[in-house]
Amino acid sequence: MVDDIEYVYCFIAFLVHLFRALRKALIMGLCTNSSTHACLPPPPAPLSWKRQSEPHNVAHKRSKEGSDRKVHPVAEEDCFKRENFVSRASSCNVGGQATVTVARHEGFTRERCEEEKIEKKIELDSLSIGKEGEEKSTERAVRKRPARLVIPEICAVSDFRKAGTEKNSGDVNAAVEVEGSGFCLASRKGHRHVMEDGYGVITNIHGNSKQAFFGVFDGHGGRAAVDFVSENLGNNIIAAVAHLEKEKEQRLEMAIKAGYLTTDREFLNQGVSSGACAATVLLKDGELHVANVGDCRVVMSRKGVANALTTDHRPGTEDEKNRIESSGGYVSCRNGVWRVQDSLAVSRAIGDINMKQWIISEPETKKLQLTRDCEFLIMASDGLWDKVTNQEAVDVVLRHNNNSMKSCKDLVDISRSRGGRDDITIMVVDLQKFLHL
Repeated sequence: MVDDIEYVYCFIAFLVHLFRALRKALIMGLCTNSSTHACLPPPPAPLSWKRQSEPHNVAHKRSKEGSDRKVHPVAEEDCFKRENFVSRASSCNVGGQATVTVARHEGFTRERCEEEKIEKKIELDSLSIGKEGEEKSTERAVRKRPARLVIPEICAVSDFRKAGTEKNSGDVNAAVEVEGSGFCLASRKGHRHVMEDGYGVITNIHGNSKQAFFGVFDGHGGRAAVDFVSENLGNNIIAAVAHLEKEKEQRLEMAIKAGYLTTDREFLNQGVSSGACAATVLLKDGELHVANVGDCRVVMSRKGVANALTTDHRPGTEDEKNRIESSGGYVSCRNGVWRVQDSLAVSRAIGDINMKQWIISEPETKKLQLTRDCEFLIMASDGLWDKVTNQEAVDVVLRHNNNSMKSCKDLVDISRSRGGRDDITIMVVDLQKFLHL
């Protein structure tokens, strides 16, 4: 009897096992013939930062199941890690969301975990919204067009005790015109980015209309030196002359040289490497005192004949070349231009601290008694004399006998028409107004 019962149990177990095997084979056959792999268990999540795609039907099913609630990926992972057990994991990319890890466990309390997920999702979503807002604001700040820069213009000509009416002085590119008692001036900027010419005028010295100071200056290496010279040279010369008069000495040439040297020393104390050439005239007691350093020139018309009162200080002249070489320097010629230490094309100037061993500031002076034959002076920077001869300049002024301003502007135009590109400053002084009757 017992054997019969065991036989029956064995037969039933066999049938159950056969039924399960057939059902499993049937299910596997159906899955194999299916057009998708939805029945296959999902592969384990790859250990990579790259997002993995999953079958469309699984994504659709999960998106449909998760329509009631959306779990943030980080909250899901945190909840599963607390259980310390993951029995099945899959990777999906639903609706463009990031990778979500799904875990199942027999002892897993779904309701409690879902509540924690939702709470953490709210916190993380708020943080992500804040970060997104910051990123957008940062992007707007980066893409914002900067405000347009307004660069102030540089003053064209140094204004030193102006004794007349100046026109268009605020415009760097416009011609500057100054007209006063006994003189007129025209100046025009050349091809440089900044005007480096300057001038100085002092009339009615000590209340005497027959005493005056006039100067034309040509800077190099910037405006620092020419601005300083325009402001201080005339005052230093007048102060030196007054000091000599107190000592009852009438050696004006020494006073003028002292004024030049004092101006040079004061400028060098500033430690700036700029420099300036200068040509000055002091009219006092019916005498004309001329001084210069560099290549600014003073030309006088006597009965219509040009007479140069100054000599250009250039490294190519014999005396200047010998002086430079005897002090340990050298001069060289390149493209027809003589230069000191292959650098500066003048041998005397105020300033030039880096070359002071060879570029001296002591001027050459000349004294001349004014007579009725002395008609006028033409004081100008090398921007004029490089293109116009002394006699040509005198002839132009004589052509406009009663209009000195017109003659100054004509001389500027002539230099420009001949290819002159340097800064030009021209001053015409009527000597007849300073005769000592």
